[in-house]
This record gives sequence, structure tokens and C-alpha cells, in this order.
Amino acid sequence: MAPAVRGLKSFVWQKLKSAVFDDFRKEEEWKIMLLDDYTTKLLSLCCKMTDLLAEGITVVENVYKNREPVPHMKAIYLITPTKKSVDGLIDDFITKSSSRYKAAYVYFTDFCSDSLFNKIKSSCAKSIKRCKEINISFFPYESQVFTLNIPDAFYRCYSPTLEKTKDKDAVLQVMAEQIVTLCATLDENPGVRYRSGLSDRASKLAQLVEKTLENYYRTDEKSQIKAKTHSQLIIIDRGFDPVSTVLHELTFQAMAYDLLPIENDTYKYKTEGSGGKEKEAILEEDDDLWVKMRHKHIADVIEEIPKLLKEASSKTKAAEGKLSISALSQLMKKMPLYRKEISKQVVHLNIAEDCMSKFKSNIERLCKTEQDLALGTDAEGQKVKDSMRVLLPVLLNKSHDSYDKIRAILLYIFSTNGTTQENLDKLIQNVQIESDSDMIRNWKYLDVPVISSFVAQQHKYPRRDRSKEETFQLSRWTPVIKDVMEDAIENKLDSKDWPYCSRCPPTWNGSGAVSARQKPRASYREERRSSARLIIFVIGGVTYSEMRSAYEVSEAYKSCEVVIGSTHILTPKRLLEEVKSLSKPKDMVCIKDE
Repeated sequence: MAPAVRGLKSFVWQKLKSAVFDDFRKEEEWKIMLLDDYTTKLLSLCCKMTDLLAEGITVVENVYKNREPVPHMKAIYLITPTKKSVDGLIDDFITKSSSRYKAAYVYFTDFCSDSLFNKIKSSCAKSIKRCKEINISFFPYESQVFTLNIPDAFYRCYSPTLEKTKDKDAVLQVMAEQIVTLCATLDENPGVRYRSGLSDRASKLAQLVEKTLENYYRTDEKSQIKAKTHSQLIIIDRGFDPVSTVLHELTFQAMAYDLLPIENDTYKYKTEGSGGKEKEAILEEDDDLWVKMRHKHIADVIEEIPKLLKEASSKTKAAEGKLSISALSQLMKKMPLYRKEISKQVVHLNIAEDCMSKFKSNIERLCKTEQDLALGTDAEGQKVKDSMRVLLPVLLNKSHDSYDKIRAILLYIFSTNGTTQENLDKLIQNVQIESDSDMIRNWKYLDVPVISSFVAQQHKYPRRDRSKEETFQLSRWTPVIKDVMEDAIENKLDSKDWPYCSRCPPTWNGSGAVSARQKPRASYREERRSSARLIIFVIGGVTYSEMRSAYEVSEAYKSCEVVIGSTHILTPKRLLEEVKSLSKPKDMVCIKDE
């Protein structure tokens, strides 16, 4: 049974099937599967236990833990090429007489170093029937969203304490290798370009990705160099659009993750009644209602879900009204389906109502201020003449917590391209956020002007005119990355600001000029229409509103699928904590894993 997965998740699952499961299918016997922390998460994102059963896997175990030996069964090891995972493998086959399993089939997610390979060779080579590298070093978080397996990337990329160390270059190299495994999974060899800026982070990473792509496609199994495909990979630094990271978003997914204590995509809620039980719901793409609602504005969600609930309950009542035996038997068959449908609707109604209660109590008043500061104009389109006058009511309001005040101050600073040192000190002192002041000051490490005397002013991206688009007054801001996506698809990105690291694929170079040996221009246009893909990678975290933009642009431009990814997914609170940590020594920073 194929899993109900979409997009990226489907690509990863198909690659796992062909590289791992199809590899031993001929033997037609049950096997045990050993995973480490990374591969456990990877598999949980793209398949269910029933899918593994269908592939002949009877038990899934953790390679790090002590396990009961099953010497009559063969074991599949899907693990990362790390010392800890390799040690777990070796421990299972220390001696032939005490081997936990009959044999081992080893699949590494990435390149295995010579030292680790030699360690395996000298310890348990006779027990290993197969050893392969499958090149999947990213998480397919959603159908069009991916993240990398580097929880400390933000600190290592932006902390001034690591500026002149090898650590920063090392993390960029790891990121490049992981991005290339994404390209390989999608069977893409994209034209790589980046946003040029004050820092060389994006250009360095882009060059590393290009070099790693060349090496990967030079050493593929067919020993041929794969030509550039009709896709683009654009690398952007997080400081490129700071506004979208701190603004209160009112679309369902972004709002829920910002305002509610959702951890590991799990929402906890209580059932109605005095003895209400606490329940958990996982927000994932297997839930069609979540996929349908997640990018809608909260006002639409609050209107739509009760209608769906009403429809579902009226279906059951209508069915109950028919008293014939056949009608009752049909109802009995359908009841689990109705029950499942209604329970999902109840979950999402709970989330929406939780969001609305937070919104009504505090956030609604903040949103107008935030939108005016972000856009520099009010809802009527009038220019904001005095940003400080717009900000002050938020700072004086005692019902707003310090996080919300910090977010408003940051939007004020971003809107004015920095403020004076004296003004910043006054703001921090008056709002009494001295202990959290690094959440504001440390943005300079992301090349975002905090003090207006900042020597090189940040060059802002020219915005698209969206005045004719229908929007809610409190949701007028559009992430800058959406403009970039649309401009990239329409060939409007300036090559001076967005240089290529490689020869630009003819489909994206604007001119469409190709040599006689290549396809004529019309054919290229046709191919681009049917197969183009735009991959965006943001160094240092991607927001839920930027993820939404990828789906919206893919929907609007049917000719091009947009895939977006980053080192990790951001919520405003998480980002502020990470920004605050940048000035701390490395040993004092607590890195939160995904």
C-alpha cells in the first residue's frame, strides 16, 4: 500500500523504495529495520508502519538501544554515517557467535568517510551483505517544504564569536552537501544563484552547492556528467527580509504556530464538558482538512469549519432518518468515516477558536500598528509620516507582553532602516527589556541595520505593486520572498543582484538563446512550461508565511513548482531567542533540536 503522501515526501519515499526496499525484495523474507534518530524522523515524515509492513519489515528498532537478539532474521540498517550510529551497527556483530542478527544490509543516508568505512570493514565485514549510500540528508517537512538536519546552523552561521573560525565554513559545507541530496532526490541539476549582499554567506554557500553538484553528477552511477536541468536554485540570507519573521500573521498555520504552544507539530486540547479529557492532534498533511485550511485567513477558517461541521452532522441525521434495514447497514458502514471527519473538524475548530481568543484579547490592536510600520502606509494607503507615533501606543499598553513589544520595536527599526543609539537605549529602558535587549541589538549580525549610522545601508528589494489585490486590512504585508519567486519565474531578477554561480540554463536566461546543437527556443519554452522547478533556500530559517508563498506562487504559475527550504522552520519567538543567543559564547548556547 502506497502512503498518502504528496510532493517532496512522495519523492523521498520512492527513492527509499528503489534504493533500499527493492534492493532485497527478491529474497521474500521478513526483516528487522534499525534506525537512528535522524532516519526515524525521516521515515515518520514520508511513510506509516503499514507501508513498512508492505515492504517486508516486521519490526523497527533504534540502533542506539540495547535489543534482544534475533539471530534467525536479517537486519536492514538505515542510518546516518556518524560514529554513534556506526558503533551501534558494529556492537550487533562483535563476534559471529553473539551476533544479534543473521546478516546486515547497511544503507547510509549520506557519504560515509573512509575512517568509518574502514572501522566497519575491520569489525564486521563478513556479516554485511550490502553497503550503500542513498543520499537523502534533508527532511521533507511538507509537500513543497524541506529542512536540513543541522539544529545549530543559525548560531554557527551568524554568531560573531565564530566569525573567524573554521566552524562557519564547516557548517556551510554540510549545508551544501545536504542541499545537493535534495537536488539529487528531485533529479535536478539546477542553475545556482544567490542574493549578493553585505555578507559573503549566500555567495559562499552557492559556490559550495555548485561545486558539490558538479562532483555529485560527475560520479553518478552512469559515470556521466548530468546537464543542467530547467530549474533554478536561489540562495538567500535570513537578513534579506527581517519583517516577515516578526510580524503577526493571521493565516491559520502561521497564526497557530505563533500564538499556541504547538510542539513537534502536536496540538493539545481539552474535550468539552466538566470532565474534559486532554487530547492530542498531529498537524500533518495526511489530514486533508489541515491541508485545505492551513493557508487560509483566520476569518475564513472561523466561517468555514462550523459550516463543514453542520454538513457532516446533517448527513448523519439524514441517514438516521431512514429506518430501512439497508439504510441502517449503510449508516453503520459510514459511521467511522463520519466520526473521523467530525473529530478532525472539531480539532481545527478548537485551534481556530484558541487563535481567535488570543487575537481578540491582545493581538488585534497590535496588528494595525505592525502593518502600518511594515508597509510604511496605513490601510487607506496614506504614508506613515511619524513611525514613532505609530509605535508608542503599543509600548505604553500594559496588556502587551515584552515579546510583542520587542517585535513592534523591531518593525519600527526595520521601517526606518535603523535608529540612533540614544533612541534605542531609551526604548529598551522605557519598556524595561534590558535582559532581552540582544533580541534587538544582535540583528546587526544578520546585516540588518539597527543603528542608522551603520556604514553600509541595507539595499531593499523593490516591491511589487499589490494594491489591487484583495486583502484583509490587518494582513496587507506580503513576504518579500513571494516577490522574488514571481520575479524569478518571470525572468525579472537583476543578474547583478542575483548572480549565477554556473552557466545559466537557457530556459532562465531571459534571451532564450541556445546553440544549434541544443533545442530550438520554442521547444525550450515548452519544456520549461512542463517541468520547471524553482528551489529557494534561506540560510537561517524560513517562516510559515514564506512557506505559504511557495504554494500560492505554484498555484498561480502552473508552469513552475516552487520548493522552499531552510536550515529549520521559524516561529517569531524561536527566532528572537536565537538572535539573542548570537552574542553568547558557544558553550553557553543551548541548541534546541527540531
